[in-house]
Amino acid sequence: MQFAKHWAATLDDYVIDLAWSPDGTTLAAASAAGGSTLYAATTGAVQHALAGHDEGANALAWSPDGALLATGGQDGKVKLWHPASGALVHEASLGHAWVEHLAWLPVRRIGNGGQRTENLLFAAAGKKLVALKADGVIAHTFPDAPKTISALAPAPSSVLRPLSPVIAAACFGHVVVWDAADFTAQKEFPYGNAILALTWSPDGRWLVAGCHDNAVHLWAPAEDLELHMSGYETKLAELSFSQDSKWLATGGGKDACVWDCTGAGPEGREPLLLPQTARTTAVAFQHAHSLLATADAGGAFTLWGPTRKNPMVAEVKMPAAATKFAWRADDALLAVGTAKGQVFVFKTEA
Repeated sequence: MQFAKHWAATLDDYVIDLAWSPDGTTLAAASAAGGSTLYAATTGAVQHALAGHDEGANALAWSPDGALLATGGQDGKVKLWHPASGALVHEASLGHAWVEHLAWLPVRRIGNGGQRTENLLFAAAGKKLVALKADGVIAHTFPDAPKTISALAPAPSSVLRPLSPVIAAACFGHVVVWDAADFTAQKEFPYGNAILALTWSPDGRWLVAGCHDNAVHLWAPAEDLELHMSGYETKLAELSFSQDSKWLATGGGKDACVWDCTGAGPEGREPLLLPQTARTTAVAFQHAHSLLATADAGGAFTLWGPTRKNPMVAEVKMPAAATKFAWRADDALLAVGTAKGQVFVFKTEA
């Protein structure tokens, strides 16, 4: 396999978020200082520099059809941008709390004209969770969470209700799984500590939390199964599933861990340990293939084939620690953002 740097760029601050457009032609990169930049995938040329949020940015997300880019900031606002022109087209204010989490879901809605699909943007600010329409109008405001919402995780198809997508929202003490179409609570899972990260397995079987108490917690909602793996070196905010839902990669220490989630699940099994020289800062499996990217605080990132006899595929030394990975949908490009504002795009070829 060939793996090489394709292009590089620099933002004015820490790279807080990265996301590829659905068609793979554009990379959006959000700077912690507040602005976002759109880059051409093939050349790295700047397509648009978006003013963003005066007090700092926290998150960005593309609509499923690629027609809009949403950004959330410390100003309590969600802004919707037209990526082709770079114009700000809609804006919603959610109050004084930071908008820290964004997630789009295509939702089937039933109206006078029958059934249709509508793209809704779920945004979390403080204790508040709202669903926004593509025109920036709030479609629904959920009941306030008891504590600040710390993570959102959309599941495009649900093992709870197969024809209706769900979204999970976490805060200190619990996770709620909401129906994205009728906005009702489907499940609630208590947990006795802070939750820092949340993700679903691609098959919808597992809902996984990375936790402040140096642990990973798993629920299988359709099976009423709950698992727990503790003993990590640090609190855990790095989670990624392989495309076949078999492998769960986690941070939480110097070595990245890869757990086998088949059958009865990973509890009681020994994980595969992928050695690094410093604390893990990011993990990301490819969308359709088996490579895993991991990064450490020393500025190195590594590509692994966890099922291979010799799992290390490539290693890259960067000037600063990676803060974010983003694989393009076809897995041909990997974008890496760093704590010093660099954006690197690497190309993979079989």
